[in-house]
Amino acid sequence: MKSKYILPIFLLIQIIFLKILPYFPDYVEGFYSNNLFVRISHFSRTLLGKIPFSIGDCIYTILIISIIIWFWKIRKTWRTDWKDHLLTILGKISVFYFLFHVLWAFNYYREPLFQKMEIKREYSDADLLAFTKRLIVKTNEIQFAITKDAGAKIVFPYSQKESFKMILNGYGNLAKEHPYFEYKILSVKKSLFSTPLTYMGFGGYLNPFTNEAQINDLLPMYTFPQTTAHEMAHQIGFASENECNFIGFLASVKNDNLYYQYAGYSFTLNYCLGIWKYKNEKIFNQLKKYVHSGILKNYKESQDFHKKYDTFLDEGFYFLYDNFLKSNNQKDGMDSYSKFIDLAINYYKTRKL
Repeated sequence: MKSKYILPIFLLIQIIFLKILPYFPDYVEGFYSNNLFVRISHFSRTLLGKIPFSIGDCIYTILIISIIIWFWKIRKTWRTDWKDHLLTILGKISVFYFLFHVLWAFNYYREPLFQKMEIKREYSDADLLAFTKRLIVKTNEIQFAITKDAGAKIVFPYSQKESFKMILNGYGNLAKEHPYFEYKILSVKKSLFSTPLTYMGFGGYLNPFTNEAQINDLLPMYTFPQTTAHEMAHQIGFASENECNFIGFLASVKNDNLYYQYAGYSFTLNYCLGIWKYKNEKIFNQLKKYVHSGILKNYKESQDFHKKYDTFLDEGFYFLYDNFLKSNNQKDGMDSYSKFIDLAINYYKTRKL
């Protein structure tokens, strides 16, 4: 067999392997997520965590430039040597695909979090209504405790660099209850691609090759703790977006700092209100009356921010990322982000907010 066929064939083998892997979540959980991945991620964060800028973003920049240069060089030989060029492309994708899964993405196939935590996913409208009301009370309480004025929006008083370190407190408290959420070795950085991320509609992302959490530093600061906590959940091996929203919520509300608690509660309340607006606008309007106007000002701040960057690009990337998630064992695609409410409602059915 010619060597140029080896990597493309290996890509096919990987695809077939990943079609089988969802049937063995216990194996992925034990061998990979709780063993091999822990070692890989700790090594990556130890090596790169103290570097003040994003190595992953630099690698992506070099990679994009290299791809453009390569396509430019072969532009005159594409028609005559298209088969060799195609095999080269498939070979590079094969290596990329292999590293993507070995370094992080096998976590897509691990045991679902609701099973690990032994909580249900189903809830009734009555459950949702009771949970939304509890969130309103709690979010109002924290907003007033910070501002002493129900009409004042929250202004986050910490720098982004300070914010990253302070989130560790919430993860530490969360790990006391659930040790599998333990977070060690901070490697969270402002993304060099914050402006493109904003136009694409993303608050951040995890670089799966360097295990750096990349945060969009243009976001409204009151949302910063929740967004960062979400990406940190990816770093410790949780791939599902709904699970990371849920873990980020828990890590935020269990922080000793009120601003961090506010970020988690206001984020979750906003999702619940959005569900009610879709399901029953009459109930939504009734619930909204009880939310402090200062909280609504923060929501307006976020809406205005995203509206400023709203273009056709975010719709295109929504479609692409939706299909990317579906191809990686997340059948709900982008809708999976809101599915964390299922977990939150059932988690707090027997607990106090």
